[in-house]
This record gives sequence, C-alpha cells and structure tokens, in this order.
Amino acid sequence: MISVGVHVSIAGGLDKAVDRAKDRGCDVFQIFSSNPRGWKSRPISVEEAESFAVRFKESGLDLAVDHMPYLPNLASSKQDVYAKSVQALANELGRCQMLGIPYLVTHMGSHLGAGREKGIERIVDALETAFYSVKNEAVLLLENTAGTKNSMGGSFQDIAEILDSLGIRRARLGVCLDTCHLFAAGYELRTQEGLAETLDEFQSSIGMERLKLLHLNDCRGELGSHLDRHEHIGLGLIGETGFRAILSHPALCRLPMILETPVDSRRDDLGNLMAIRRLALELE
Repeated sequence: MISVGVHVSIAGGLDKAVDRAKDRGCDVFQIFSSNPRGWKSRPISVEEAESFAVRFKESGLDLAVDHMPYLPNLASSKQDVYAKSVQALANELGRCQMLGIPYLVTHMGSHLGAGREKGIERIVDALETAFYSVKNEAVLLLENTAGTKNSMGGSFQDIAEILDSLGIRRARLGVCLDTCHLFAAGYELRTQEGLAETLDEFQSSIGMERLKLLHLNDCRGELGSHLDRHEHIGLGLIGETGFRAILSHPALCRLPMILETPVDSRRDDLGNLMAIRRLALELE
C-alpha cells in the first residue's frame, strides 16, 4: 500500500500539524516549521519539540518532512540574500534535529542571470557551509524545478553536478522529485515507456538510491512548458494514466509521497488523497 499525505499547517503549534495530518487520513505529512514567507523563525522550545515528538510517535504516522521557506535563494548572486539564505538553511537543519524530522526539502534557487556554473558554485558553497555548521542526521533533499528562466535544478544534470561537488558530505544529500516540475521541465511521465526513460536518465546521472521522496502534483502546463502550476491529481496534463504509471513503478510506489495540490471549489486535500488512493487500488 502506498504511503501518501499532504502539506499541513502548524498554526496553533507544531504539534497541531500532527493532528491535522491524522485528521486528513495521511500516512505521511509535510510542514513549514516556521513562517514560510519570512526570514526570521521563532525559536523552538524544548517543550515544543518534545510535544511534537510525542504526538508524532503516538499518531502512528510513517514520516514527517520539513520544507525550507520561500525566501532563501541558495544560488543568489546578491551577497546579502545569499548570506541570509545560508543561515536560514543551517537554522532549518537545526530545527529538524530538534523535532526529530529526518528530511528537509529545499529548492536550489535562481542564479539571477549570473549563469549556471556560478549558480552551482554558490549552491555547493552554501551546502558545505550549512553542513559544517550543523552536524546532525537530517538529510537535505534537493527538489527539482520546472526549469524556469535562471532557476537551478531543472535538469538531472544540475543535481548530479551539485552532488558530485560535495565529496564526503554528499551522504547528507538526497533528492525529492516533484512530478509537476518534472513534466514541465520536459521529462515524460504519461506512459510506462516514457517514465522508464526518465528514470533511466535519473539512474545514470544521479542514482535511484538518492531518491527519497516524491511530491505528487499534476501539471497545468504542457510537457516542457516550464510552467510551474500544480493541478489536482488526474485533472492536469499528466493525467490519471501518468499517475497509474508512477504508482505501478516498483522503484516509486514504495517511496513516501506528498501532495501539494490546490485547494479550491473542485477539490480539497482529502479529495486529492482519495483520488491517488483510488488509482493505487485499481492497480492492486
């Protein structure tokens, strides 16, 4: 059976996120541990961390995942933004340690026109600095992007070069693949043959052992459109056929899956959870 869940709010306290995930029928869940649209994060008290850990253990849920806030840009050519971004990454790794969360997902950012090579150099330096300052067991998951202008991580090669440059510290890195971003970047997912080719390329450049998490989102844009617009499961251009291919793939169906789908008049989180579980049941 698949292990699937959604992103939930921490409003009212970190431990409330566990309750929300449980109420929605999640197996796994994702949070922002602080305000995702700000630079400063309120410190987590020992009591808060213990409450979260106890609530999570009692819940029977499989996994909690943390996600970096929106503002940090690990590839930025602007020194003030870059310095704050590196500090934000180190802080978030420390918060994962306090909460007992094993995975932190991060976007790699934009080089802002400075060029791909400079962007990779900045990201590698940022990771080295953060890992040196925070020595814990949390694994940082690099999330692929839709390949929008100046963004880093739109190709498997971007991610591979970052991993290859980290040396001994690459043990602290993994990958989170977002299906919407993959499709928008030009990677075929809609057929078993297309998905197999995509994963063969991932294996040859990065290695399947690095893939730790899936963000399951349909896509409003065409294949290779570079349009980062998430859609409800089965209602976008990946479609139900594509998600059946993903859910039936032996290397993917065992991975934890987080939905980051819209909430609107057509569907909410529960509706998308039901949609992906229905597709999974059809394959049994």
